[in-house]
Amino acid sequence: MDKFKISFKYTANGVNYSSNFFETDHYSMSTVANNDHIRIVLNTKGLPLSNLKFKMTVPFSYDCNDRIFLNGYQSWTDCRELFIDEIGVNMHTARLIPLLFSPMGASGDYTFKKYDQRKGVFHGYSYAYIRNGETVNLFGSLSERSGYTIINTVCPESKIVFEKELEGVTIDSEYVLMDIIHFTGTMDEVFDKYFEVMKIEKPRAKRANGYTTWYNYYSNVNENIVINDLEALSKVDAKIDFFQIDDGFQTAVGDWLSIDGKKFPHGMKYIADRIHEKGMKAGLWLAPLGAQYQSKVAKEHPEWLIKDKFGKPVKCGMNWGGFYGIDINNPEAREYVRHFFDVVLNEWGYDMVKLDFLYAASIVPGYNKSRGQLMCEAMDFIRECVGDKLILGCGVPLAPAFGKVDYCRIGADMGLNWNKNFGIHREDVSTRAALGNSIFRRGLDGRAFLNDPDVFLLRDNNMKMTLPQRKIIADINRIFGSLLFTSDNVDDYDSEKMQALLKVFNGKKPELITAEFVTNDLIEIQYIDEDGKQRLSFNIKTGEIY
Repeated sequence: MDKFKISFKYTANGVNYSSNFFETDHYSMSTVANNDHIRIVLNTKGLPLSNLKFKMTVPFSYDCNDRIFLNGYQSWTDCRELFIDEIGVNMHTARLIPLLFSPMGASGDYTFKKYDQRKGVFHGYSYAYIRNGETVNLFGSLSERSGYTIINTVCPESKIVFEKELEGVTIDSEYVLMDIIHFTGTMDEVFDKYFEVMKIEKPRAKRANGYTTWYNYYSNVNENIVINDLEALSKVDAKIDFFQIDDGFQTAVGDWLSIDGKKFPHGMKYIADRIHEKGMKAGLWLAPLGAQYQSKVAKEHPEWLIKDKFGKPVKCGMNWGGFYGIDINNPEAREYVRHFFDVVLNEWGYDMVKLDFLYAASIVPGYNKSRGQLMCEAMDFIRECVGDKLILGCGVPLAPAFGKVDYCRIGADMGLNWNKNFGIHREDVSTRAALGNSIFRRGLDGRAFLNDPDVFLLRDNNMKMTLPQRKIIADINRIFGSLLFTSDNVDDYDSEKMQALLKVFNGKKPELITAEFVTNDLIEIQYIDEDGKQRLSFNIKTGEIY
């Protein structure tokens, strides 16, 4: 990796420059470069530098048997191992072009990263690996605080291109442009080394079972539903760790202490107390950095909203009819967020918060900070607010969440059907994307946090999958997941479904042998569980078992 080239574009004193040199009249770059590590630090020479674009190109010889994994932008972004001659995830961008100026695509990277639709050209964020059999070459950023690191594998040209996302940043002193490691070994060896070098401590949380209201009732949840499903779950012959209330308890996203009295007449402390009586920890969903267009907080405190360069509130997505982002660089907004966390955790008594749509913190650069810096600082602040209570992260760029959350979603929302494709963007609801991410983001589990593969659903009602397909999802969660949630009222189960549930909840995590695509559609997984060596082979497009 010590044989690399750079490209640096910038503006100084109103003039645009493009350079491939490590020193000019405007800057010097100090470097540490060997086969395992490249670190490049920029020092300016008196003039501030703006409009920055920095790339570093490293030669890499790809083999026809290589499999490439590039970590997607955030939790929901589809990412899996790719063959070197496929178009892969980039084939969906034809549908994304109209979204470049739409809040519908705000959850992805479409407004700041150009997609290359050539075969064998892929991109991802923060870390990537190239696997040939059991040998893995891992490339990873050691910090995203100076800006997101975008990794591009360009197979036809035998190279890897590293970009630093620096929109909106002006540099007038020392700045880390790139800090990349490279390790070669088995999957476990390279990920162990990566997190050791980053000094990320092992997660304190334990593998856990639980329930969330979302994937049966969605926002139509109410107190009676919660009490009924809680009672049913408490009778299951397994250790149930969490019972989580998802979206729908509040009057508006952003107004977290304003509870819908028709749905929850006794309030949210009452619900937490009932959950505790059943010997479970109480979880509550929040989108702490979001504010629905019609929310009280958005209407009464427009100065708390994230603004674009023209001073207008930034639209962060179309959920709930559309929402803005809360600007935690505003001191009053910051205290508002701190206050509702205090009430939820210490007055109402919730033990874990599922924090969703966190990408809003870095929706646009600002305050002379890159998107990556804003996201890292947001995760620092959120951990400070939550203290020793548990965090389940979701909708978050993953590297800034390393070591900051206890559990983290690592895939898209699970759908109620199998065959829905990737919809209109890579972060859309998709069973197939959720499964692919669960399998191929497995290197993070037990190192960055504990992986949440999203739910498995075994019920018959309100489902559009066959029971064998539902069991595939349950198996994937059991093999690869460390937070095992359902959304079913288990009172509706027959003996076969209850047996399948207990297999997930009562079994130990299997020992994985291999997991890979043998063709573009066929996944084969080999593992060892209580019943010995097992094989699971299925078509990810159709859900057919082989």
